[in-house]
Amino acid sequence: MANWTLVDGDWDLVANKSGTTRLGFSLLLKFFELEGRFPDVLEEVPSVAVEYVADLVKVPAADFAKYTLLGRTVEYHRKQIREALGFRPATLADEEALTGWLAVEVCPVELVEAR
Repeated sequence: MANWTLVDGDWDLVANKSGTTRLGFSLLLKFFELEGRFPDVLEEVPSVAVEYVADLVKVPAADFAKYTLLGRTVEYHRKQIREALGFRPATLADEEALTGWLAVEVCPVELVEAR
């Protein structure tokens, strides 16, 4: 459960949140740190992690079911998490740069033609 533990900087981010919002934000933060993306559905977050983090932030684990992954609040939470961790949403320019890199660096050395 060490990966789901809130550390110093994490506590600063959740300090102004309470209840369901505090639990949901905390779980989004740790999920993003572990997976490099946000969950598409709440069920992607392991139930043992929900229980563990709920205990840390002193919010009932059942409240996580009330947190929604749609709307302005979660969009703001995602923005806060990206900024805190030094990420930004991918752009078309990023996609083009990655495609070019793959063509130059990976394709010439790929041994299986079907890929």
